[in-house]
Amino acid sequence: MAELRLSGQRILVTRPIDQAADLARAIDRVGGVPLLFPLLQIGPAENQKTLNDQIARLAGFDLVIFVSPNAVHYGMEAIRARLGSIPQGVRVATVGMGSAKALHDRGIKDVIVPPVRHDSEGLLEELKQVAGLRVMILRGDGGRELLGDELRARGAEVEYAACYRRSMAPLSGLENLHPDALTVTSSEALLYLWQNAPLRFHDIPLFVQHPRIAALAKSQGWAEVHLTEAGDQGLLIGLLRWADSGRPAE
Repeated sequence: MAELRLSGQRILVTRPIDQAADLARAIDRVGGVPLLFPLLQIGPAENQKTLNDQIARLAGFDLVIFVSPNAVHYGMEAIRARLGSIPQGVRVATVGMGSAKALHDRGIKDVIVPPVRHDSEGLLEELKQVAGLRVMILRGDGGRELLGDELRARGAEVEYAACYRRSMAPLSGLENLHPDALTVTSSEALLYLWQNAPLRFHDIPLFVQHPRIAALAKSQGWAEVHLTEAGDQGLLIGLLRWADSGRPAE
């Protein structure tokens, strides 16, 4: 079939397991073989009392920002358990279309989301007038400080709320895999992969979705780094272009 453009190519999908299904199905539909091997595990925040206390004060904020689909999942879970829904008058924002869709699926329709650049920098372009606003940022344990730092510099009062935690997944069996291409969607996962993957992996084409991750990959020494558009569709398009270029071995 002409549609099977990945034609048996084995694609390593390193997303957390509960986020990998859509990309795996998309790869399968175009003839590829998805190899599911999560590098990170995602779970509820360790300090639930602190999170619940912060959520209880959400009505006193002007804006709540969800930094990822994980933040939407665990943040909305906490909000619904404590408040039922996001309090009236609190605006909602997120950095990417995946998170916006997750919010829409939960009934939150009016979401501020950057139209082009789906990251903290893109959202900051949309949030120009924030002086005097109280902002809660729902995220994992740790992460980039750019968003909060810049909002504070513009006069906002910012509070982070850790609603989920990341941990490294076991890598048993990685050495037995022989992928034709790798997909990695976070800098943290990329660092973990670089430190633990067999050396032969460093010569396998690597597909990432953000210039920051691509820059890290190049500094590490990956032989072939492909920067794609955001989301599963962006990764898939990048893989298809690679396949159509004749790079995969027959």
